[in-house]
Amino acid sequence: MDVTTQKRNAKQFIEDWKDRGREKQDSQSFWLSLLREVLGVENPENFIKFEEKVKLSHDSFIDGYIEQTHVMIEQKGSNKDLDKAIKQSDGRLLTPFQQAQRYSAALPYSRRPRWIVTCNFREFRIYDMEHPNSEPVKIELKDLETSYYQLEFLVDKSNEHLEKEKQVSLSAGELVGQIYDELLDQYKNPDSEHSQKSINQLCVRIVFCLYAEDAGIFGKKNMFHDYLEEFDARHMRKALINLFKVLDTKVKDRDPYLEDDEPKLAQFPYVNGGMFSDENIEIPPFTDELRDLLLSKASDEFDWSEISPTIFGAVFESTLNPDTRRQGGMHYTSIENIHKVIDPLFLDELKDELNEIKKVKQPAKLKKKASAFQDKLANLTFFDPACGSGNFLTETYLQLRRLENDAIKLIYPNPSLDVGQAQDIIKVSIQQFYGIEINDFAVSVAKTALWIAESQMLEETKDIFYADWDFLPLKTYTNIHEGNALRIYWNDVLPNYACHYVMGNPPFIGTKYESEDQKEDISHLSKKLKGIDYVSGWYYKAMMYMKDTKIETSFVSTNSITQGQQVPILWSIMLKNKININYAYRSFVWNSEAKTQAHVHCVIIGFSYLKRSTKLIFDGQLVNKVDNISPYLISAPNIIVTSRSRPIKADRKIIRKGSQPTDGGNLILNDIEKSELITQEPITEAYIKRYMGASDLINNRYRYCLWLKDCRPAELKKMPLVLERLKRVQASRLASKKKSTQSWSDMPALFTEDRQPNVDYLMIPVVSSQQRKYIPMAFVSKDVIANTNSQILPDASLYDFGILESNMHMAWMRTVAGRMKSDYAYSARIVYNNFPWPSPTEKQKEKIEKTAQAILDARALYPDSSLADLYDPLTMPRELLKAHQDNDRAVMEAYGLPVKGTTESDAVAHLFKMYEKLIAEEK
Repeated sequence: MDVTTQKRNAKQFIEDWKDRGREKQDSQSFWLSLLREVLGVENPENFIKFEEKVKLSHDSFIDGYIEQTHVMIEQKGSNKDLDKAIKQSDGRLLTPFQQAQRYSAALPYSRRPRWIVTCNFREFRIYDMEHPNSEPVKIELKDLETSYYQLEFLVDKSNEHLEKEKQVSLSAGELVGQIYDELLDQYKNPDSEHSQKSINQLCVRIVFCLYAEDAGIFGKKNMFHDYLEEFDARHMRKALINLFKVLDTKVKDRDPYLEDDEPKLAQFPYVNGGMFSDENIEIPPFTDELRDLLLSKASDEFDWSEISPTIFGAVFESTLNPDTRRQGGMHYTSIENIHKVIDPLFLDELKDELNEIKKVKQPAKLKKKASAFQDKLANLTFFDPACGSGNFLTETYLQLRRLENDAIKLIYPNPSLDVGQAQDIIKVSIQQFYGIEINDFAVSVAKTALWIAESQMLEETKDIFYADWDFLPLKTYTNIHEGNALRIYWNDVLPNYACHYVMGNPPFIGTKYESEDQKEDISHLSKKLKGIDYVSGWYYKAMMYMKDTKIETSFVSTNSITQGQQVPILWSIMLKNKININYAYRSFVWNSEAKTQAHVHCVIIGFSYLKRSTKLIFDGQLVNKVDNISPYLISAPNIIVTSRSRPIKADRKIIRKGSQPTDGGNLILNDIEKSELITQEPITEAYIKRYMGASDLINNRYRYCLWLKDCRPAELKKMPLVLERLKRVQASRLASKKKSTQSWSDMPALFTEDRQPNVDYLMIPVVSSQQRKYIPMAFVSKDVIANTNSQILPDASLYDFGILESNMHMAWMRTVAGRMKSDYAYSARIVYNNFPWPSPTEKQKEKIEKTAQAILDARALYPDSSLADLYDPLTMPRELLKAHQDNDRAVMEAYGLPVKGTTESDAVAHLFKMYEKLIAEEK
C-alpha cells in the first residue's frame, strides 16, 4: 500500500469510528478494519486472533493477539478511561495495562508479547515490553492520519524478513563458492598470488553485476544476463573484459561508435568507485558448465536484490577466503549478535530520542526536531578497527538510514516528487564509516557490502517520495583501510576528535596460539602486555585512541580476558587509565555457521573514559542496572584478584599441584600393562600405586605408576623390565630442551616433581566441565599418587570440604578462575589463595561438617556411578542435590547471608567486599 492511499484510508478510518466504540460489539470490526484499510493486511482475519482463552484462577480471554508480531491487545469501550482501574471478575482492581500484563504472565514464555496495546476506540496506548518501565506511546484516533506509521509495528514482520534475508544470503554464498571453484579450475597457475587476487576481485565484480541487474541499479532488470547470453563460452572471457572497461569509463569518454557496434554494452552506466578500475586483473577462459552456472543458476534462477549485505558480506568473504573454506562451511556474525554490540552502545538511545520526537504534536516543532535529529545522524562517525567484511559497519549504516527515513517522514508529511534530488533529502552517508582490515580481499568485500546497503536504503527512501533517483555512479569510497590495526596509527584513519564510536569483533587468538608476529604486535604496544590474548591489543589501542575524547567503544571478545591471570595484565592498565565499563554481556556462546568451528564463549564490553550514569549487565535474558561493573563483569568495585603463592590468610591450609613424572610415559601403566608387569615380575607389585588426575577422579578411570622412591638399588636390580623402562625415562629426559629436565636423567626412578603428601588428602580437579554446578572434589588415600591435573589439600577436614564444595566457593571460582576452552581451570594462585573464608561459630562449623558428610553419604548410595554421572545436571541424584543444597545453606549462614533471595551475584559481591577488606589489612 502506498503512502497516499494509507493517509487517505487513515482519514476515512477516523471518520468511520469517531462516534463509535462498544467493547463487545465493535472491537473485532475495529481492529480488522484498521489492519486491512490502514496497515495493508490483505486477510486480517487470518492475521489476528480474538478471544483467545488464557487460564488464570478462572478462564479469561485475550481481546486480541497477533502471533507473528507478538502483540497483545486489551480493548475497552469508548466510555472507559485507560488510566483507571476496572474491577475484574475475581474482585481485583486492574488498569487495562495491568490486566494485559496478568494475561501475559499466564502465557508460555515463547508466546509472551513484545508489545501490549490498550485501546478505548479514542486512543491507543503502546507499551514496549523490552522497556517495561518506560512511558507508553499515545496515539489519539483523531491524529491517525499523520501518526498511522507509529502502528506499523503491528504488522512489521522484521524477524521473518530477517530469516528470509539470512537464507537468501547463505544461498548466494553457496553460489559464489560454486562459481569460485569453477573459475579456479581454469587458471593456469591458481596458486600464484596474482591469480588468487584476480579470482577474488573477479568474484567481487560478478557479484556486484548480479546484484546491480536484479536491484535495477544498471537501469533495467537482467542487463548483465542479456549481455552475456549473446556470447558462447569461448568468447565470454573477452565479453567480461569489455564490460568491465565500459563500466569504468564515463559515457562521454567512451568510443563514440560503441552503440553502433555493441548496443547492449553501450547501455551500461558508468560505475566509478574503483570497482572496475584494475585492468591488470587476470580473467580465465570460461567452460560451458561455468557459463551455464553464471547465466542460469546465478542470474536467471536467483534474485540477488533480496540479500542482506550484513550477512552476505561476511559469507562472501568466508566463501572465498582459503583459510575459512577449509573449515567446511560458511560463517558470519549474526545480526542478533551485532545488535548486542551496537544497541546499548548508541542505537537504543537514538531510537528513544526519535520516539520522543514522534510524540511532539505541533507540526512546525515536530519538523524542526526531526530535522535536527537527521543532522545528528549525519554527523556521527563509526570506526571498526578489525572490520573484516564490514558487517558491523554495514548493519550500523542500515540502522541509521532506517532512523533517517523515519525522520524524513516526519520532515515531509506530504511527500511529493518536487522536494529535490536524493542528495537534497538523504544526509546519512557511507562516508561516515571507517574501518581497518588486514586482508585485502575482505577490504573489497566490505566496500561492496556498504555499496549494496546504500543501494537498498536508497530504494526505501525513494518509496517515500515515489522518486526515480539514480544510484550510479558510485562515490569514491576510501574509508576502509588495508593494514595491521595493531601497527597502524588509528588517528591516520580517523582523527579521534572526529570519531564518536569504536566497535567490532577483533581476532580471537589465545596467547598460547599467537604467532611470533602476533606476539610482536602485542609487545610493540606495551611490554606490560606480555602473555595476553591477542584481542587485548585492540582494548589497549582503543584506550589510547579515546584519551581526552568522548568516544565510546564496544568489542566482542573471548571471555578469557575477564578471567584468571588475563585480568591483572589487561585491566590493571585499563583501570589505571580511568577507563569505565559502561555495559557488558556476560559470557555467552558466539555461534558460527562454520561446520567445523567450535563454539566460542564470548563477552561484550562497552567502555570509555566517560562514566555513564546507568550501567547495564546483560546476563542471558536478564538485564541488571548496577552502580559499577568490575573487570569480572559483575556488580562489584574495581578490585582485581592477583596471583599469590600462599593463601591470603596465613592460618589457611596450603594446597598444591600433584606430582610431575616427566618420564615420556614410561613410569605410567594402564590396567593391562600393570597386570603383565606383575605377572612377569611379581616383586614390582609393591612399587605400583594408583595414579590419579582430574579425569581419572571424575570418570572413575584407573591408571597406575611405578613409585620407586623407597625402592633400594638391590631391589631394582631384580626388576629388569622396570630397568628397561628407566632407560627410556633417562633417554626421554636427556632429549629435553630444558636443562632442569636433563639434570633429572641421573635419577630416572624418581618423579621430577614429588609433591605427594604422607597423609590422606582432598583432590580438586584442575579442569572440570562448566556444565556442572559443583566441581566434584573427593577425599583420596595417601597411597594414591596425584598428578599435576589436580590440586591437593593434605589432611583436609570435613569443614574444608564443605566450604570448598559450596555454592559460595563455586561462585567465586566461576568469577575469577581461568578457562581451559570452556571448562573451569581451578588455580591455587588465583582461586584458592585469594578466597575469603568465613568466620563461623562453633555451631555453624559443626553444621557445615554435618552437611559435608551428607554429601559423601549421598555419593556412597551410588557406588556404580562415577562423579561424572553424579554431577551431570541431567542425572544428578535427588539425594545428592539435596545434600548440596543443605550444605550451601549452612555455608551461606556462616557468611552471614540470608538463604532466601541471595543470588550468585549477591554472593560474589559479598565475597569481593571481604576480599577488599583482606587486601586492605595486608597494607
